[in-house]
Amino acid sequence: MQRRIKSELPSAPPSSQREIDAFLNAARDVGVPAAASERGKLAFALDATFSRQPSWDLAQELQAEMFSAAIRFGRLDVQLIYYRGAGECRASRFVSEAADLGRLMRSISCEGGATQIRRVLTHLRQEGERTGLRAAVFVGDAVEESPEALYEVAGELGVLGLKLFLFQEGTKPGVETVFREMARLTGGAWCRFAPGAGAELAALLRAVAAFAVGGKAALTSSREAGAQRLLSAMGDRAP
Repeated sequence: MQRRIKSELPSAPPSSQREIDAFLNAARDVGVPAAASERGKLAFALDATFSRQPSWDLAQELQAEMFSAAIRFGRLDVQLIYYRGAGECRASRFVSEAADLGRLMRSISCEGGATQIRRVLTHLRQEGERTGLRAAVFVGDAVEESPEALYEVAGELGVLGLKLFLFQEGTKPGVETVFREMARLTGGAWCRFAPGAGAELAALLRAVAAFAVGGKAALTSSREAGAQRLLSAMGDRAP
């Protein structure tokens, strides 16, 4: 049976029908994953507004490393979430192969627009309730929404046991404050990486993938710098 990309998240008109059709077509042949109890699940959410095109391209190159890191502990299913343009925010089905995720990412280009982090968090809450999702990465460089509104939903994710790993590109202090608090509310972690720093981002993505499959034990057993950095950022919050 063919699998298709999920419908648009609520209230988000598409900004380019041609690109949306490409995104839908890219995921039609994704296979059905195994039972959730046999696999790790990870949501991979990215800001796809125009300023982040270089980092989107970088993440596209590095996403395969998440799967290679996770396979040491089990299997990993990843859902791609992105927002861009005039209110567009979309989520894919869970995919279990790096090639599938890469194909989805190649079908998307960045567009100007405001951040839609609250919509991403609301979707994550729904996935947590529906699929048992317990780990999500968000990569971004800006916050243009009410911090209190974001904290409200982040707190709900914390109650579900869904941890946010927020990777900030750049050094905006206001962004750091909000990302740190969302991480604290969910028991996750905030880390910064420099624009274009592929090795930094790759190490962090590998560490989160390992956590999604093997939990804290996967991090504590690893000698990789990314795993140790993530453990330090989480402090005593990780079960």
